[in-house]
Parts: sequence; C-alpha cells; structure tokens
Amino acid sequence: MSSPFATDARDIETVTEAARDTRTLRNLYYVRFGFAIVWAVLMMTVAKTISPGTIALLVIYPLFDVAAAVVDFRSSGSTRAKTPLYINMGLSLLATIGLAVAVSSGIPNVLRVWGIWAITAGIVQLAVAILRYRLGGQWAMILSGGISVLAGSSFIAMAGGPKAALTSVAGYAVLGGVFFLISAIRLHRVAAKAK
Repeated sequence: MSSPFATDARDIETVTEAARDTRTLRNLYYVRFGFAIVWAVLMMTVAKTISPGTIALLVIYPLFDVAAAVVDFRSSGSTRAKTPLYINMGLSLLATIGLAVAVSSGIPNVLRVWGIWAITAGIVQLAVAILRYRLGGQWAMILSGGISVLAGSSFIAMAGGPKAALTSVAGYAVLGGVFFLISAIRLHRVAAKAK
C-alpha cells in the first residue's frame, strides 16, 4: 500500500518541474526574439545581393534554430514532448545545407529553400505549440506556425516572379521574433503566478 505522502511529493515535484520548464522556455523565447531582430537588421543591410555576408546570415539563421531546439530539448522535462524537437532539428539542419547549396544559384532558389523550410517548420511549430498549450503562452506560437506556413508559400511564389528579394526573409524573422516575445511575456506571467 502506497503512502498518500508519496503522491503529494510526486505532485509537488511535477509542479516544480513544470514551473522550471516554463521559466526556461520563457528565457529561450526572449533570446530567440533578440536574435531574430538583430539578424533581420543585419540581413536588411546585405539583402540586395548574395555576398559572403548574406551567405553567412542565411546559414546562421537555421543553425541558430538547431541550437535553440537543442537547448529546448535538454531543458524539456516530462511536461514537453520531445519528438517534434527532433524533427525541428532535422529540418533546420537540412535547411542549412539546402541554403548553403542554393546560394550558388541565386536568390530565387534561396527563397524556394527558405519557403520549404518555413512551411515544414511552421507545421512542426503548430504541433509543438498545441502539445504545450497547457504551459500557457502558446497561442502566439500557434499563430506563428500558421503564418510560417503561409509565408513559406509566398516565398516559393515570389521566387518565380520578377521581384524575388531576400528582404522578405528579414521581415519573416522580425514577425517570428515578435511572436517569440509575446509568448515569452505570457510565460513570464504564468511563471510569476506559479510562485
């Protein structure tokens, strides 16, 4: 026969773990916001042509996404699903390779690769946000995932037109960063209530 105190201890441990996970996720979202804004400003300064600076920025963005997913994965307790994080890491690594190859053939192909990545990553982001909905602050991530799918489709369409430009990916990064900021603020409030 198990002790009722053991159940209480497990419940307290689960609540403590969920609060720690919420704080870690909040901090990660703040970092992702800051990175997105700085990256977008830098991209706007070099986006007219494919140059070494442009190539570096294009490759750094999905690599940062991989690093963020690794941090998320390592800090995930039992309250967060890990399979979508594996998928996200794989997609971002493939995007890094795809972008590194696409830069040699021009802006339209870069936009196509970025578009495919935005669509697939958006679908994964939707799934992760839905799975984490109980943590709080996830409605912005659900909205962001949906917008990412639409934006990815527009990048692919833009690649076939006369106005193919990399400035659009900078705008995409800013919007994504804003959604991370909104979620971070919401998670901050959730963490404050848990104290």
